[in-house]
Amino acid sequence: MKGFVLKEFLHIFRDRRTMLILFGMPIVQVLLFGFAITNEINNAQIAILDESKDEMTLAITDKILSSGYFHLASVLTDRNQIEPAFREGVIKEVVIFEPNFSQRFGKENQAHMQIITDASDPNTANLLYNYTNAIIRDYTSKSTQLATPPIQIGIETTMQYNPELKGVFMFVPGTITILLMLISAMMTSISIAREKELGTLEVLLVSPLKPWQIIIGKVIPYILLSFINAVIILVLAYSVFAMPVRGSLVLLLLESILFIVMALSLGIFISTVSKTQQQAMMLSMFVLMLPTILLSGFIFPIENMPLPLQIISNINPSRWFIIIIKNIMLKGLGFGYFWKETLILVAMALFFVAMSVKKFNIRLSK
Repeated sequence: MKGFVLKEFLHIFRDRRTMLILFGMPIVQVLLFGFAITNEINNAQIAILDESKDEMTLAITDKILSSGYFHLASVLTDRNQIEPAFREGVIKEVVIFEPNFSQRFGKENQAHMQIITDASDPNTANLLYNYTNAIIRDYTSKSTQLATPPIQIGIETTMQYNPELKGVFMFVPGTITILLMLISAMMTSISIAREKELGTLEVLLVSPLKPWQIIIGKVIPYILLSFINAVIILVLAYSVFAMPVRGSLVLLLLESILFIVMALSLGIFISTVSKTQQQAMMLSMFVLMLPTILLSGFIFPIENMPLPLQIISNINPSRWFIIIIKNIMLKGLGFGYFWKETLILVAMALFFVAMSVKKFNIRLSK
């Protein structure tokens, strides 16, 4: 019994993949959950539209920016600039001061502001509003101590793209991304590994097919099946959750096909470096599930994360697809607003296909 137990320990220690799963996964989970899951706002990108530009509005602006929660990304000069600013996808909030702000304080002891937030992510929109409102209320309370009668700042709030703050508007795009990524990648990640286990890989090796033809031949059926799956998900999102598609449906389907191809190529790459189906499945779960959920901006804003995690999130395909799908479904934008994200997905798909062919060639040579 002692010898058997020692043998099992040695068998486990010699398997690097098992050691990685046993010790690497818990460490990564703790770090990701500890740093990525946060309800705090840090350096949120906002814009200011100051139609008064007096001493009081500058003081309130300075108080908002000096809080450390916000970063001034743009200074607007006209209300017609608000919609284009949101469409660029950089700013999350616009703070507007009415004309003659300070004068109204002097005459009426009250003035008005407007806060417009990007509510395509309702949780972040609520947090931004609450933080901004708290800062303004703090300014008001301190000013009230010096004024008689007490002064007031009226705040009008507009939730852009999601006025009812429906949580489904955030969860459906993320859920679509997760399902397409996990299902597409996992379906293909076990394909070549299954051929190795069943011994049918030799049949493919002696055939006149080249490695790239074998890989593409395996991917094509899954593209069709995954596309049908994507259509079903979109139909459910529209019919059950009343999720709008304000942009081009054709463009949405084309971008979905691109993401599916990228996910399938990633799954093929995982299968080429795995010896068994179990290894392929565990590796795909480890590589895909946690980053897709935590580092894609699906639930937690990426800008709130530490800088190292923000950098790592750039290699997460799901991050870019969520941006694309929100721009099409919620904002109704065209290709000109997310062509960079599309090129990133194209580059990732080509990279994983090339790596799969190269790795497959290496195994052929062995």
